[in-house]
Amino acid sequence: MTEHAYIHIPFCIRKCNYCSFISGFNIELKDSYLSALKQEIEENYKGERLKTIYIGGGTPSLLESEDIKEIISNFKYNANSEITLEANPETVTQEKFSNYKNIGINRISLGVQTFDNNLLKLIGRKHSEKDILNAVSIIKNAGVSNISIDLIYGLPSQTIEGFTKDIEKAIELNTNHISTYGLKIEENSFFFNNMPENIPDDEVQSKMYLKLCKILRNNSFHHYEISNFAKEGYNSKHNTAYWLNKEYYGFGLNASGYENNVRYRNTSKMEEYLKNPLIKEDREILNEKDKMENEIFLALRLKEGVNIKELNEKYNIDFLEKYKNIIKKYENTGLTELKNGFYSLSEKGFLLSNEIMSEFL
Repeated sequence: MTEHAYIHIPFCIRKCNYCSFISGFNIELKDSYLSALKQEIEENYKGERLKTIYIGGGTPSLLESEDIKEIISNFKYNANSEITLEANPETVTQEKFSNYKNIGINRISLGVQTFDNNLLKLIGRKHSEKDILNAVSIIKNAGVSNISIDLIYGLPSQTIEGFTKDIEKAIELNTNHISTYGLKIEENSFFFNNMPENIPDDEVQSKMYLKLCKILRNNSFHHYEISNFAKEGYNSKHNTAYWLNKEYYGFGLNASGYENNVRYRNTSKMEEYLKNPLIKEDREILNEKDKMENEIFLALRLKEGVNIKELNEKYNIDFLEKYKNIIKKYENTGLTELKNGFYSLSEKGFLLSNEIMSEFL
């Protein structure tokens, strides 16, 4: 049963220099896009009552409340379902966000990235530190208390001291969730073809990450996933569903989904999507081995890690025996932990997560 849905909104004022997502399209395409999106939802949504809805992008907060209302009206959900909207600080106004709250948006993910005005300009963001402070104040005044902010570390010319200031300013905002990501320069981004100078090396980025973990831990945030920190009761329910390998719908341009043992991705071509929003670029049917390995890989992103008893019962295996060579390889390294029936990565292990997790595939 599918109880989660992701909806992609690909419009932006302009595309950020580090962004490789399918986004940056002109808002003038909005009506055509929302019409195609509605068609896709009507064709594929099976009427389950959803626990989470996540509207991401792009910049979904460019849409008016009536647009968002029209999107979520296609779904069934409960009063306590988590409904998240991604927003950029420069798009936040009191009227718009009060209306968002009134139509059911109860969680905002705010794209802060950094508080440093010089770095914001360098990476192509439209907002300033002042805009961030103003946005958080407006969102709280609108009655939305569940606020997450994104930060990026490893930005060009960023120092450990500079990133520490970002963390401290984030804490001062008194929000209840912080997501942090190391800068990765990927194809389809401006930076890929225009490489910036003075990018902090892996060692400096590692120190930034460990500093982040320590500061947030000392300020009542628990580290529940590689990149995510939350105060008690404010874990992202939607993203946690991904990491627990739950099924979810993916609606919109280039959106990914996972239903009935099939992972799929919609077309990334806007013209194609507007003509036929049911086209898939990728479609993979998972067998039992695939599902098990995916479950292990995703669970290792979580602080608690793999629930060995549940995995053994679900897939009829002996986890400790099947993966004894991998487990032995990393024991006594401080990178992994095996206790209380869970196998997990430590904070230092998170720094090498891709290497360790890939061994289970």
